[in-house]
Formats: sequence, C-alpha cells, structure tokens
Amino acid sequence: MFRRQLTLLGMAAWLILGWMTCQADEALTKAEAESRLKRLKTEISSLRKELERTRSTLSNEQKSLKAADLEIQSSALELRRLESTRQVHEDELSVLHTERRNYLASLEKRRDLLAEQIMAAYRLGRESRLKLVLNQDSPALLSRTLAYYDYFSRSQSAQISELKQVLKTLDQMQVKINVELSAIDVVQRNQQAVLDDMTDQRNQRKVVIENLASQIDTEETRLAELQRDRHDLEELLEKLSNVLADIPADLGQRQSLDKLKGKLPIPVKGRVKHAYGQPRTAGLHWQGWLISASIGSEVKSIAHGRVAYADWLRGYGLLLIIDHGDGFMSLYANNESLLREVGDWVETGSDISTVGTSPLNGNGLYFEIRKDSKAMDPAVWLKR
Repeated sequence: MFRRQLTLLGMAAWLILGWMTCQADEALTKAEAESRLKRLKTEISSLRKELERTRSTLSNEQKSLKAADLEIQSSALELRRLESTRQVHEDELSVLHTERRNYLASLEKRRDLLAEQIMAAYRLGRESRLKLVLNQDSPALLSRTLAYYDYFSRSQSAQISELKQVLKTLDQMQVKINVELSAIDVVQRNQQAVLDDMTDQRNQRKVVIENLASQIDTEETRLAELQRDRHDLEELLEKLSNVLADIPADLGQRQSLDKLKGKLPIPVKGRVKHAYGQPRTAGLHWQGWLISASIGSEVKSIAHGRVAYADWLRGYGLLLIIDHGDGFMSLYANNESLLREVGDWVETGSDISTVGTSPLNGNGLYFEIRKDSKAMDPAVWLKR
C-alpha cells in the first residue's frame, strides 16, 4: 500500500514537472514571437523594397507620384499636429475665460457687499466720531455706536483688500489669456503656411496624375496596369501572411471577425461608388469598395487588430493593412495620410488614416476585406 502511494506520488510529480516544462516552452515561444514582432517593421520595409525591385522599374511619373504622396502625407500630419496644438491652447483659453468670468462675478458681489456696508453705516447716523464722544447723554449708545463704527471700518478694509486682490488676479489672468491668444495666432499662421504648401503639392500631384493618365490612354494599357497592381498586392499579402504567421494574435476576449459578420462598421461615411464584383475593365472586377468621401475625412478601423503594413504601394497609393487574426485582413488604400505605423494595435473605430484621391478613380477610400488573402464582399460583413 505504501509502495503504491509512492508510485502515485511519483506519477503526480512527473505530470506536474511535465506541465511546468510545457508552460516554460510556451512562454519561451511567446517571448520569441514578441521579439520577432519587434523586427516586423524592418521585414515589412524589406517586402516593399523587394516588390519595387521585382517590378522592373518605376516610371518617372510613378516615382514623382510616390514623392508627391509622401510630401502631402508629411504636410497632412504636420497640419494634424498643429491642429492638436491649437486645440490645447484653445482649451486652456476657455478655462482662463471661465475663471475670469467667475472672478468678475466675485468682483461684482464684493462691490455690492461693500456698497451695502457703506449704506448701513450711513443709516446708523451722520454723526461724526468726535461729536459722539462729546455727547455724554447716553454712554451705552456711545459705546455701541463706536463698536459699530469699528466693525464697519474693519469690514470695509477687508472688502477693499479682497477687491484689490481680485483685480490683481484678473490682471494676471489677462496676461495669460494674451499669451494663449498669441500662441494660437502663431499656430494659425503655421497652419496656413502648411495649407499653402499642401495646395502647391496637390497641384503638382495633379500634373503628375495627368501625365500618368496620358500614358494609360487605351483599354489594353489600363488592363495591364491594373493586372500588375493586383499582382503586387497579392504578392504583398502572401508575404505578409508568412511574416505574421508565428506572431501571437493577442486578441484577448475579443470576438473573431467571422462572428461579427454583418455587424462591422463602415470605415468612412460616403456613397459606395464602385462595389465588389462590379465590372472594372476588360474582364476585371472590383475586389472591394471604392467609397466616395471628401479629402481629409478620417478613416476608421472596422475591428480590433494589428497594423501589418503602412506604406506606399504602386496602384494603391498610401496603403494600410490591418491583421485581425484567423487569416482576416482589412485593406485601406488611396489615403492622403496614414496615422498608424506597422505593429500598432488598433481598436474598432480607431482613426487610422485620412482619405485621399486615386489617379484613376478620384476622391475616396478603396477598401477590401480578405480571408486567407482571398477578397470577400464587404456588403456581407459591414453594417450599413
């Protein structure tokens, strides 16, 4: 019996040791995966460069378009930063104005109280102190009246002192308000300068696009261009899948995308100009949605995930791809600026980019949902 107990204890110890070893291996695997995640940006950058190398050459127009897009993105991000700074100053200014109004109200109350005290003193009598002292008819009245005079004198002195302090504080507040107003003025001038630069950059980009359009002037060349662009995207997605394969999903208790079918929010408000499956050109069909929206409109993530790609890609402009786990990815193209970087985690509804314009399709966001690199109809997944 004792030997049997020892055997059972030995087996239990062996099982516990095995379990601990497995846990250690699992932890080590996660640590290695997280270390790999830190190298993700470098690997994605290498993928982009490799794609450009495999595409024989970028035409001068495409190089100019890429440079223009990146310059506009830089200006757009600077404009966004300045707007954030201006908002901070305006919030501070609003707080100062509120405090100033409160102090002014306090000033009014103190002034009214002082006026009431002066009127009360006046009603006590117009007798001077000297006359009251010389009047010996009623010593009790004399004592009481002198006490009243002393009280009002001290009270009025305190009120006057408080009024002076309030006025001093108001002067200090006005100095702070003037500083904030000056800061806002500087920011607004900087914003205008950036806007002027962006206008010039957009005009230059327009010229580049017109040159590109003149080259893609036939159905045949347009088809070839679209096919090359699609091939580049497919190759990028395949390589991304390999890079992300051993990186932990870390989705926590969040629902998988397949359980949110039909409930996902639209990434930007606007009319669907071209829908999934509609004819595009020479036998090609749209693999996603082209959503018409104003330039600069904020684009939102449709679900929780990690940014897998955030860079320029020929045919798609500034492109952002989010990995949602379980083989799901969402693509956001034709952006004017990207607000997230590779490796960033985003929540549902997070700002991820701003709408730009496409050389061939005009203003709007190009959006796709993919499962294991295969394009799916957004209409089935998004709630409208």
